[in-house]
Amino acid sequence: MKNRLKQVLTFLLAGTFLFAASCTGQGDTGSVSENTESTEPAAMGETGQETPDNNAATDSPAANTPAAAGSGDIVILYTSDVHCAIDSGFGYAGLYQLRETLELNGDHTILVDNGDAVQGASVGTLTRGGAIIDLMNEVGYDIAIPGNHEFDYGMDRFLELTEMADFPYISCNFNKEGELVFDPYIIKEVNGVKIGFVGVTTPYTLTTSTPKYFQNEEGEYIYGFQQDETGEQVYNAVQSAVDAVKAEGADYVVVMGHLGDELIYRPYTYKDVIENTEDFDVLIDGHSHDKEQVEMKNKAGNTVVRSACGTKLEGIGYVRISAEDGSLSTGLYTWENETSLPELMRIENPVSARVEEKKAELADLLNEVVASTSVDLVINDPEAVGNEEGRVRIIRRQETNLGDLCADAYREQTGADISLINAGGIRDDIMAGDITYSDIISIHPYGNMICVVDATGQQIIDALEWGARSLPDENGAFLQVSGLSYEIDMSVESSCTCDADGMFTGVEGPYRVKNVMVGGEPIDPDRTYMVASHSYLLKENGDGYTMFDDAPMILDEVILDNQVLINYITRAMDGVVGEQYADPYGEGRIVILE
Repeated sequence: MKNRLKQVLTFLLAGTFLFAASCTGQGDTGSVSENTESTEPAAMGETGQETPDNNAATDSPAANTPAAAGSGDIVILYTSDVHCAIDSGFGYAGLYQLRETLELNGDHTILVDNGDAVQGASVGTLTRGGAIIDLMNEVGYDIAIPGNHEFDYGMDRFLELTEMADFPYISCNFNKEGELVFDPYIIKEVNGVKIGFVGVTTPYTLTTSTPKYFQNEEGEYIYGFQQDETGEQVYNAVQSAVDAVKAEGADYVVVMGHLGDELIYRPYTYKDVIENTEDFDVLIDGHSHDKEQVEMKNKAGNTVVRSACGTKLEGIGYVRISAEDGSLSTGLYTWENETSLPELMRIENPVSARVEEKKAELADLLNEVVASTSVDLVINDPEAVGNEEGRVRIIRRQETNLGDLCADAYREQTGADISLINAGGIRDDIMAGDITYSDIISIHPYGNMICVVDATGQQIIDALEWGARSLPDENGAFLQVSGLSYEIDMSVESSCTCDADGMFTGVEGPYRVKNVMVGGEPIDPDRTYMVASHSYLLKENGDGYTMFDDAPMILDEVILDNQVLINYITRAMDGVVGEQYADPYGEGRIVILE
């Protein structure tokens, strides 16, 4: 009893800040804030209108439904894109304590996750997601949807993880041979109020996870996400689920999306879905790691709120249904300090104990020092300050020294002429000092296998063009390279084409990629070169790369990508990354012509 009282009192100190309209602390005391201020939405093209005011009630009929007379509010807490960040930001222990505090204050809570929870750090990689599901069970999640990275350990493993979960997964568009894998929606009744939840996942999961996992042994897609060239199948799937849940008497309808706001994911962004559907109250969203709170008009011209909470538990989103008048509002609880909330507040609860248990199980292996570096190796700009984490990720739109290092490792370890790595597969910085196994896994968390093919110069040029198609926007398909150099002419619009699955089909106009040089000589489109990459790109059409489908395989899945990096640093470089990689912006292999 004393321990329980200590736990509640500990977090109530944080609660003093959490439930203030806007309060911050200074220095080592940390700060927790309830963010009810709207922000400008990311650019989404010319369609739709947004009026960013996340704290206003929607004008849907459900907004006038009383939550429950004389009771506390109903608070739907949501997380997204946690990516195995079990003890950063709020941490799972802080999330658990936040929910406990809300309940103690008289609110009724539901906790849901919008995907990409099980992948992204060594605790996920080494347990193939199992440790994360264990912790989500301990936290007490009520519902989850699959994100694109839930599938990164393979379809069989993903389905095993869903069986391990004490909470249901829902999705209105994830199907096997036309049959839904999960229920499209679920209704939760809280204090007499029925709340319907509908799940939807971006069809670009087929290319941003591993395409092979969605195929049968003959390479035919048997799993899908209602993808087509127009987006209509996804819109219809969402609308059908919304109509069904309303027919079952839901007072409010919440769409849980893993859709995002990036232009490259059209026609499946949150904006596309809202503009083409109606009759739900709020869309809580993930995938693009933003924290935008946006109001926009749906198909019927009514206002719908879209709310996102960022990544790695830096923010916890909420949808609050007022007990007084039934109005609906959205917002964020945010933690903006480098020290996590559980560490700073010394939170002790069942989840904090389980987090420490999981960390202890992996600590010995992860903390083993395998090499060192005398320079910072980066995916983020060392000078610019930008996004919600205070960093600007540049590896997905330009060369970096870590991109060079990883690509060099592929080429040196295989003896290939050229190596290509999609920047989305290089996930974290390494600062000067010791390099541990954990650091290596954080760079290459997916466990991709190295392959080598014989490819023509034209196939290589097409690959570079496909990787550069989204500039100046970032794209995980952007290629870091070794053994070649090239220029990207930004005055030329990309004319790459793709099919409904997001797979490369060709280039219709002028190429923006120019002056490709291999070994100091212009690339020969008709010549064959040995190209090293990984199974994700060369065999499984990852990120939509199809141009190598007919390239003869020379080495087939010979070693894990993270082991290649370890071998390169420890053997070829005698265990020390040095001045060769001192420039964070690389050696000039990729020149972008503004």
